[in-house]
Amino acid sequence: MPRSHPLFPILAVSVAFLAFFLRQYSLRQQQILKLWKIEDLAMYNGTDADGSPILLGILGSVFDVTKGRSHYGPGGGYHHFAGRDASRAFVSGNFTGDGLTDSLHGLSSVEVKSVVDWRDFYNRSYIYAGKVVGRYYDSHGEPTKYLKGVEVKAARGAQLLEKQKKEEAKLPDCNSRWSQQEGGEVWCETGYPRLVQKPLEIALTGKMRRRCACFKEEELAQPGLELYQDCGYLSKVCPVN
Repeated sequence: MPRSHPLFPILAVSVAFLAFFLRQYSLRQQQILKLWKIEDLAMYNGTDADGSPILLGILGSVFDVTKGRSHYGPGGGYHHFAGRDASRAFVSGNFTGDGLTDSLHGLSSVEVKSVVDWRDFYNRSYIYAGKVVGRYYDSHGEPTKYLKGVEVKAARGAQLLEKQKKEEAKLPDCNSRWSQQEGGEVWCETGYPRLVQKPLEIALTGKMRRRCACFKEEELAQPGLELYQDCGYLSKVCPVN
């Protein structure tokens, strides 16, 4: 019986690898122009044993995240995003049930901006693989009014963030430190610590939050400033519970 050439096994493996590579490349090229139905996108969630690509959607844009299989595949920390458009979960942190939805209804402009920032991250970091027909793109792949509204709201969020940044820069932040043994404290090198509502915070997030800022003595009588509990009127250092 004739002996097989020693290079035959290597050649066979190389051919098989090339065939697999061409199949994956062809699939990815098709995906770039593809309009996805939600049920078709769900098939690419990383659970297939044949090594199919892992896809995720955000704001109707689809991305191939296969290179991050350890994160997006079964058991990965971001597997809940695979095979679906769960845009809301990128800012809500709700990765179960109704939380895994593409609807941004009720989110603030800054939260919407954050989702848009996530989409931009995927656009920079992964392979674009098409569009999901539905909330954000129509059957021809054209942006819907909903997507245009999201873009406008995100731009508004960016403007509000920039305005708040400028407003906060007018008042220096307090210094702060905390340790398990000694607890926390805030202090001012110049001026006196007071709690003050963050400017524009309700418009930004729909919630009212406060921060510690340093005020001069002649500014302490203005409304809206709150003295820390157990802190003297002119104390430069205040304990924080």
